[in-house]
Amino acid sequence: MWKCPKCGRELKNTEQNHFCVKPNSIDEYIDAQPEDVRPLLQSIRETIRTAAPDAIEKISWQMPTFWQGENLIHFAAFKKHIGLYPGGEATTEFAERLAGYKTSKGAIQFSLDKPIDYELITDIVRWRVKQVGG
Repeated sequence: MWKCPKCGRELKNTEQNHFCVKPNSIDEYIDAQPEDVRPLLQSIRETIRTAAPDAIEKISWQMPTFWQGENLIHFAAFKKHIGLYPGGEATTEFAERLAGYKTSKGAIQFSLDKPIDYELITDIVRWRVKQVGG
């Protein structure tokens, strides 16, 4: 176990990436991330905003979330990737296009050492908007 010197939380891994405070907005979340990751997160946010203009931004499960009658999509930064969480059906629906990505039910990992496919994110978000009746 490792204890964070800033917040005192005990975590499983040494130097484990975590939030010492809970963000209250997507801006706070992005600002708390490493400087090199912030532009990527902002671009993902803008991509989602463009694809789902009626969605409301919020923090849910300590992640940036877009909500439109229900949670449309979450995203989050990690040490080596950005996670996108559109729900379980999305990874099945887009399985062919996601073949080069690490996925699990409802989660997609965009590696930080590869370009992010914003067109894919747009298509997933638009599909989610249709799914929730938007």
